[in-house]
Amino acid sequence: MIVLDENLQVLRLGNPIATWYPGRVCYITDLGPGSIIKDEAIPTYLRQVKGATFVTTNVEDFWRRAPADSRYCLLCLSLPNERLREIPDLLRQLFRLLELKTKAVRLGKVVRVTRGHIQYYTAHDHRPRVPIRTSEKS
Repeated sequence: MIVLDENLQVLRLGNPIATWYPGRVCYITDLGPGSIIKDEAIPTYLRQVKGATFVTTNVEDFWRRAPADSRYCLLCLSLPNERLREIPDLLRQLFRLLELKTKAVRLGKVVRVTRGHIQYYTAHDHRPRVPIRTSEKS
């Protein structure tokens, strides 16, 4: 399951992702209908669904602040507003990487994607790791 942050809802990115992603694609607001979901409560909502990958561009509020948990993955994408429509293609590329390819290897990671770098930490190792250097060629 891919869960998109609330700020991505206006762009309707769920539909382009659903064309290639075999699982469910929804927004965080779908997990708590009628509720205002604050950033600090998002991990609690994610623990209630099986194997969610949460996608946000709100890097400052999640990277190195949110706990890593074996029940979910947090993907923090550092993108300027003018590039947010690239998220479906970026996710597709990220899910081809060995460290993010399957739900089983994604779960338990908090990942930060910036231009040219991917870092992550886990519940067992809070030090950010740099597993891959991305390039325009890959």
